[in-house]
Amino acid sequence: MRHPRIIIGGIGLAVVASVGGVTAAAAGSSPATSAPTAGHSVMAATVRTAPVTVAGKTETILVNAHGLPLYFYRPDTAAKSFVTGGLARLWPPLTSAAPTAAGASGKVTVVNDAHGRQVAYNGHLLYTFTSDHPGQVTGQGFQNFFVATPGLTPITAAAAGTGTAPAAPAGGYGY
Repeated sequence: MRHPRIIIGGIGLAVVASVGGVTAAAAGSSPATSAPTAGHSVMAATVRTAPVTVAGKTETILVNAHGLPLYFYRPDTAAKSFVTGGLARLWPPLTSAAPTAAGASGKVTVVNDAHGRQVAYNGHLLYTFTSDHPGQVTGQGFQNFFVATPGLTPITAAAAGTGTAPAAPAGGYGY
């Protein structure tokens, strides 16, 4: 005989799922899920926004599905990552076959490069930092990496074609 709490819990989950509050994949404890928001799926986007303290100030930045801050590397171009070897072990690239965005109005794309299908935001290839935790930014300005923000200025075709780094972001946050 089944335990009554399991049956009741299963019925409750089925009811919530039937009205769009939960997807089957979100019913587990995967770190890629987040709390539901006003009629949206609970699956987290590849790139989303979050308020995080950066250099003592609360800023809205881009984070990955696990809430880790996302960074861009100033020497990169829109088509080429210069993050290799030991640097890539400290700053793992964000990769996804089909990236999605939530709360960010910029363009999310995929660049096929040495890292695989690396995610870019407004032409800037994105990375995480191994010392960070969700909601914690520790790599701002370190080794030429800067926190990516929703207002990150797009890399122009001219800058991408010349192999030159984009100008330093005003305020250091990619605005």
